[in-house]
Amino acid sequence: MNGVVTPRVFSFEFFPPKTPEGVEKLRHTQRQLAQLNPAFFSVTYGAGGTTQDRTLETVVDIQREGHAAAPHLSCIGATRESLRRVLEQYRSHGIRHLVALRGDLPSGTLGGGEFRYARDLVRFVREETGDHFYIEVAAYPEVHPQARSAQEGIRHFREKAEAGANAAITQYFYNPDAYFSFVDDCRAAGIEIPIVPGVMPIANFSQLSRFSEACGAEIPRWIRQKMQGYGDDSAAIKAFGLEVVTQLCDQLLTGGAPGLHFYTMNNAGLTSVIWERLHLS
Repeated sequence: MNGVVTPRVFSFEFFPPKTPEGVEKLRHTQRQLAQLNPAFFSVTYGAGGTTQDRTLETVVDIQREGHAAAPHLSCIGATRESLRRVLEQYRSHGIRHLVALRGDLPSGTLGGGEFRYARDLVRFVREETGDHFYIEVAAYPEVHPQARSAQEGIRHFREKAEAGANAAITQYFYNPDAYFSFVDDCRAAGIEIPIVPGVMPIANFSQLSRFSEACGAEIPRWIRQKMQGYGDDSAAIKAFGLEVVTQLCDQLLTGGAPGLHFYTMNNAGLTSVIWERLHLS
């Protein structure tokens, strides 16, 4: 041990609002969460880059408030030229941080563009911009839903790291053992970049079920059963969700996770309460 302590990285994720009311709501949320001094805010990017302009507007808005922002950048359905233009836009606005993802095609679209995997996007960003951007990629402790095996998932992740990724943010999960086992497997495979766990506060069980089914995140049976037992009692669901997620975060940090990335759904409330319960301030 060299005695050097690496500071933990805490960050919050937003999606680009669609309406003027949504813009105002997000500004309020961002100002609330900014008081917690996160390392950065990330902003998602719709399927096939469908929210590209709104992503840029949101990121610029955050930066204007004096905070670091990291736009998501997906490559599926994109061309080298279209991505080159986006990267130049981001550079011209002083953005130094990206979350590079394969992404999904918009519904009804057939062509996959010139990029097949996130590793190709990471390699392209490095070829075009050198070390200008700090690049985060996605990681999947419970295995990517399209991976044929856990080993294949690790191999794809290693390829992203080898292409030039600096760090990774995971899909959300509720089983801490899945995260720690995944990190151990990654280290055994020679992947050394930081792997920050993604955290999804629980506000609404039916919404969480839909999200989890779509992205392949597992809701442990005991959590599912307990939530279903509360029926329409939203206060009980919220209280139980806060307890579950706070305990999860505590276990992750105690076990050595390098930080936490909160999927806020553009709301400050639950994330702020979890933060306070963890005594992170």
